[in-house]
Amino acid sequence: MDIQLAKENFTKYLKGGNFRITPERFIILDAVMNIDGHFDADELFFQMKTSGQKVSRATVYNTLDLLQDCGLISKYRFGENHSKYEKAFGRPQHHHLICLECGDIIEFVNDRIEKIQKDVCDQNSFKSQTSTLQIFGICSKCQK
Repeated sequence: MDIQLAKENFTKYLKGGNFRITPERFIILDAVMNIDGHFDADELFFQMKTSGQKVSRATVYNTLDLLQDCGLISKYRFGENHSKYEKAFGRPQHHHLICLECGDIIEFVNDRIEKIQKDVCDQNSFKSQTSTLQIFGICSKCQK
């Protein structure tokens, strides 16, 4: 994944929306682009603090909202009041299996699901932007 291209997209988005272009926002973007998998805002904040980055919790939350709005990350509600994020930039469409016991998130791709979504959208003259299927249950580790 090209971090430089992500920075260019973020800069264009910030300029277009008359948002301030600050070093902190790009430090957060760098941190996000270097994370593999799902994360929450507090995990990101503590990781950055631990590594000596000077950012506030509010800046992390606000920047995550901006990164989501410009399409660089996706935000999911896997639980009642808990949001997780993941990189969206340069990643293929995928879906999630979420274990209700241990919280593991298993990503999967299924061409049949993509075809069904396309068919449903075509039948309804609907232009899809993004989607995700979330299946909640118990993973194989927790079933043992």
